[in-house]
Amino acid sequence: MKFKHLFVLTALCISVKAQAQMTKVRSATMRLPAQTAKVGDIIDLTVTVVPTKTMHIYSEKSDCPETTGAQRAYMEFKGKGFVTVGKFYGVGDVLKPDENAEMDKITCKTGVFSGDAVFKQKIKVTGTDFSVQCDFSGQMCNDRGCVPINENIALSGNLLVSGGDNNKKDEKPDDKSAENKDTAKTDSSENAIKVSVEDSEKHSYRLNGNKGDCSPLQYKGSLGDKPTSGGNQGMMLVFWLAFTSGLLALLTPCVFPMIPMTVSFFLRSNDKKQSIRDALVFSVSIIAIYVVIGTIVSKLVGPDAANWLSTHWLPNIFFFAIFLVFAASFFGAFELVLPSSWVTAIDKRADKGGFAGPIFMALTIALVSFSCTGPIVGTVLVESAKGGLATPVVAMFGFSLAFALPFGLLIMFPHYLQSLPRSGGWLNSVKVVLGFIEVAFALKFLSTADQTYHWRLLDREVYLALWIVIFSLMAIYLMGKIKFSHDSDLKYISVPRLFLIIASWSFVAYLIPGMWGAPLKALSGYLPPLHTQDFDINRIALEASGKTTNSCAEPLYGDQLHLPHGIQGYYDYEQALTCAKEQKKPLFIDFTGHGCVNCRKMEEKVWSQPDVLKTLKNDYIVVSLYVDDKKIKLPEDQQFTGRYSKRKITMLGEKNTELQACYFNSNSQPMYVLMTGDEVLLQNPGSAETFDYDSKKFKAFLDNGLKEFKRVGDEQR
Repeated sequence: MKFKHLFVLTALCISVKAQAQMTKVRSATMRLPAQTAKVGDIIDLTVTVVPTKTMHIYSEKSDCPETTGAQRAYMEFKGKGFVTVGKFYGVGDVLKPDENAEMDKITCKTGVFSGDAVFKQKIKVTGTDFSVQCDFSGQMCNDRGCVPINENIALSGNLLVSGGDNNKKDEKPDDKSAENKDTAKTDSSENAIKVSVEDSEKHSYRLNGNKGDCSPLQYKGSLGDKPTSGGNQGMMLVFWLAFTSGLLALLTPCVFPMIPMTVSFFLRSNDKKQSIRDALVFSVSIIAIYVVIGTIVSKLVGPDAANWLSTHWLPNIFFFAIFLVFAASFFGAFELVLPSSWVTAIDKRADKGGFAGPIFMALTIALVSFSCTGPIVGTVLVESAKGGLATPVVAMFGFSLAFALPFGLLIMFPHYLQSLPRSGGWLNSVKVVLGFIEVAFALKFLSTADQTYHWRLLDREVYLALWIVIFSLMAIYLMGKIKFSHDSDLKYISVPRLFLIIASWSFVAYLIPGMWGAPLKALSGYLPPLHTQDFDINRIALEASGKTTNSCAEPLYGDQLHLPHGIQGYYDYEQALTCAKEQKKPLFIDFTGHGCVNCRKMEEKVWSQPDVLKTLKNDYIVVSLYVDDKKIKLPEDQQFTGRYSKRKITMLGEKNTELQACYFNSNSQPMYVLMTGDEVLLQNPGSAETFDYDSKKFKAFLDNGLKEFKRVGDEQR
């Protein structure tokens, strides 16, 4: 999940881990009509699959295109002493409009069972040594979603076969049965799910069609345990950054002058106990108002919507425009004001006694201060909404706690009112400074869309140039050289203002070397990646040294995607697997994204360390799988229907998302996976692991993977 605060030059991407619940059928059985048969007999096998309650199963019948619609039932029969006759067929299913195909704007029908799914398959007995098994795959759905079905069904009971016509006994099976009998053996190891070389080359791998299921890969080794996630620390940072924004909201011209007025309202009574009670009710009411807002946002925005908010161009451009509107409001172009009738109605109710008075007074403060706090609250919600369900609630609690605290404390201890600084022109200066920061952070949204869709509008040097100008203008404003319409004359520079001027110019000085390729690690993740920069001294030196060639095939999509720090790797899963086998090296899988802040922070702060970088370059085959890429389209022969998403996968980003969700049960980035070229996991996959941005922990993680790789190799030999 990702959180970037408006008033602090740092941000955080907080990932939400969406755990899939595996739903299985209630039972799956295969029966014969009798317990005895003779060679040459043709008999019916009956396969019955019982779905969970409220769910239905699709049959094999459909007039939809193969790449569209629900996943049809598929059965493969294995064993000996029989051949299949014809194709299997469903009994009692009804053709109905396929809702899955309607999502692709295609009208067609697929067979659906209203209850138990019953299938028939005719077989011809060819020998007395008889055994049969059925591999069944399909889809089970209800109005809330679908789950894949993958069952290995054994025959109920035994079939006793007696001899028959000797000529028939030696009859050769048809091509289909030969295929059933000679099906390639699958690896029984729980550590691996294998893919044939032919399938890898065709990109018709296990996520496609009826091959495999979406059970996450499991690690059974002894090394490379999953490191501790930094998620709790991240949520605390969300709280404290929101708390800081609440304190800053108090310093705006709409709020600060209202503090003594509000305190006076509660001090009309001489009853100290009542004043304390009213202060508590007032403070709790403010917190409740903002937490309810956060809860509503968290309910409206789930993990899928959060991913859409983070990566799609439409919300990012919308937020970019909203931030510019907020900035214009802070600069004094206009005020964001709620309808006066709302404020008046609430204000009248605030004069009531009892608990109603403090509650409606809290509503009045929230509404009256909207023109100043609205942009701040909006910024917090825009950022926290991309963090999933809990983040907006935590953010709004932190903001409202800081916002309510001074009111409550001053109502309880009114003698401290005299120590409050007087209102003045400095309040408007606070708004203007926040306006400059709004403009700077608006660029982050435009940059996310720019990277995801490869527009190349905001390359790194353009982004840096804009930030340098913005923060230079902010420093010049603080020095009194620029004046807005609502500003007072600046007669002298106060000490706090001087410190802000120093901080602004220092930040500008820090940014300038970035124009020539300085990594600017303090801003890792918040600037476009270095590969978008035209002039990068480090890259030029690396290219001049000639260390830019791959020892395997040229990487697919290498003209559009890039790895940091001169690492030579891949962007296609199958191609990387092939290279790992060829070089007999372990595979380092990096599930990443163009808009992932934590991914960039890991790359700039951890991957760049000499010992880590050396290990990645020399000991691993690195593959970066971008899950949010919206531009690169898969060739027609590599497109497929995903086992997890049940949708047609046409884009590279969709394919990588499918791979991560289907086999690693996660949709958060960064996620790092170590495995062999034969897809044996070398550690527990870490989801959204930050390793506390500690290069020593990450190096130990890589070293453990190398040890496990050696152990697995020794066992296989």
